[in-house]
Amino acid sequence: AIWTGPEQATFKKVLDDFAKRTGATATYVPTGDNVSAFLGSKVQGGAAPDVAFLPQVGVLQQFAKAGWLKPVSAEVDAALAKNYAKGWKDLGAWQGKQYGVYFKAANKSTVWYNTKVLQDAGVTPPKTWAEFLTAAQTVSDSGTPAVSVGGADGWTLTDWFENVYLSQAGPQMYDRLARHEVKWTDPSVGRALTTLGQLFGKDTLIAGGAKGALQTEFPASVDQTFAEPPKAGMVYEGDFVAVNIASETKAKVGQDARFFPFPAVDGGKAPVVSGGDVAVAMKDTPAAQALLRYLASPEAAAVAAAQGGFLSPNKALDLSAYPNDTARGIAKSLVDAGDDFRFDMSDQAPAAFGGTKGAGEWKDLQDFLAHPKDVAGAQKQLEADAAKA
Repeated sequence: AIWTGPEQATFKKVLDDFAKRTGATATYVPTGDNVSAFLGSKVQGGAAPDVAFLPQVGVLQQFAKAGWLKPVSAEVDAALAKNYAKGWKDLGAWQGKQYGVYFKAANKSTVWYNTKVLQDAGVTPPKTWAEFLTAAQTVSDSGTPAVSVGGADGWTLTDWFENVYLSQAGPQMYDRLARHEVKWTDPSVGRALTTLGQLFGKDTLIAGGAKGALQTEFPASVDQTFAEPPKAGMVYEGDFVAVNIASETKAKVGQDARFFPFPAVDGGKAPVVSGGDVAVAMKDTPAAQALLRYLASPEAAAVAAAQGGFLSPNKALDLSAYPNDTARGIAKSLVDAGDDFRFDMSDQAPAAFGGTKGAGEWKDLQDFLAHPKDVAGAQKQLEADAAKA
């Protein structure tokens, strides 16, 4: 899997519990950022792992098409039917066959804020995009830049776009754009980019302005929001921000650091965009299926949830397994969304478009952050790259 640091340590505890229950020995290898390239070279070299975690739906489909994945056993399938909403089951399937178990999820519709900065500015958490922009202006006027943007990592910008697009254009259009049945030159994309431009185009609202944001990586975008003194009042990203806050800053989650749901845009619903890592079998062995069966259980999810910084889409997991109210709140909103959540759009695209550093959508949205008035130019480039991929 892709995990290192605290996420790797959490997963090691899950594997230890699996070993205790089964007597199996499991070793873990981090893949680095480009999971598909890493696993592709292993397959070519005849050394595929028993089980791999894929962070992109597009990669699952690509691997299934290439014949690199083994369908889940009847036992695993039954556990999925019992413990997961249909939407999560469908994401792990391809052409009618079930291949994957979503073990770890992300709720990518959370905006984190420094409670003191917002309190000092007299701002309460906004519920709509218009309120969000007003709140951002008020925070900036109080002397602290409003929003920290980790623009050096292009994937954060895809998440900004997806939340705005899902709320504004609605789930059906979101699905169509994800499948590229709608072109990126469509007016709905232009509307979403124009909306984002209301924030990205105002240097005074962003820590360091657009130029500074393009040099700020995701971990630094979190750190500067909860630094002493803070360099920003708010930072947008998924539930995993809590891990960065806890491990890299002195702020206490739930006290100094809180979150509000991503605001609803233009009268749409507040979006729930998710991400996740899907476990797949790359070898047809009893051990691989046993691990998938375990990963589909509430027991496995409970081990990881207790560590913090982990979110499970497993609806059979008791919310009391989470270590605090903040984590429980995030988990509840994901599970309560049922089938109404939408999976990260860039993670559904071919990796060349939606998952490659310095290329495709990541690069195009970085260019847009640098030139937020050029909506048509951004759309044209996004469409060219999407079509090519």
